[in-house]
Amino acid sequence: MFTKSVIVNLPTDSEARPVAVMVQISSRYDSRIFVSSNNKKVNAKSIMGMMSMGFANGDELSIEAEGEDAEEAVEAMAKYIESK
Repeated sequence: MFTKSVIVNLPTDSEARPVAVMVQISSRYDSRIFVSSNNKKVNAKSIMGMMSMGFANGDELSIEAEGEDAEEAVEAMAKYIESK
């Protein structure tokens, strides 16, 4: 299992778009990927789950993945979440 904490720094032009991109990124990997914040943990490949997180810029998220490409998956998610 590979885990990383990140601070959200996403584009603010559209609420749904960044979440959709996060789901697309996570769906490229075979690993099971989860995002958690404020005692809530969701499947990063689920658009509804990710939208229910309700995070904003400046919030801290934890990304964890388990599988063959776990580290690569977490790093790709972190790169997107932290770069505006």
